[in-house]
Amino acid sequence: MPAINVTLKSGASKEELDKAKSHVQEQGGKITNEFTLIKGFTAEFPEDKVHTLSTNDHITVEADSEVKTQ
Repeated sequence: MPAINVTLKSGASKEELDKAKSHVQEQGGKITNEFTLIKGFTAEFPEDKVHTLSTNDHITVEADSEVKTQ
């Protein structure tokens, strides 16, 4: 399963993040990391189900990838 990052959009409530976590688990995904500086998490999530999560207007869904600084 691919890894995705889910973050809460500005102005959205913490309950929206909790709903997203529940949705991930209900769709067969697994939360692998919860962020502390921003409201969000990384999850392993079935690729064919990502669209069900990305329709939520309160969160941003992105593929997890390596970030480098120069």
